[in-house]
Amino acid sequence: QVQLVESGGGLVQPGGSLRLSCAASGSSFRINFMAWYRQVPGKARELVARIFSSSDKTTYADSVKGRFTISRDNAENTVYLQMNSLLPEDTAVYYCNAEAVVGIRTFNYWGQGTQVTVSS
Repeated sequence: QVQLVESGGGLVQPGGSLRLSCAASGSSFRINFMAWYRQVPGKARELVARIFSSSDKTTYADSVKGRFTISRDNAENTVYLQMNSLLPEDTAVYYCNAEAVVGIRTFNYWGQGTQVTVSS
């Protein structure tokens, strides 16, 4: 199994920055991709950004392009989300997501979520 542990959420003023981290741990696994999703009450969870381990290919939601940057440290199985120019509408619970190969099977994992609040 793979465990995802997030950190870095908090309260920030509009225009400010935060960096989220997510570390994957476990035994004998290979990460295919890691991603960040976010969810606000009453709405579906939405993809914010994704990065593939083998190619560094990234995908961003239109709403965060140019403001957020996803990056990874493959050696540490860690993914980061640098969030700049934050807006009140970025307020949400942010979840780390990973697709990992364990043995011969592929699984999808979620972190516990970290609250990001953008408010003055």
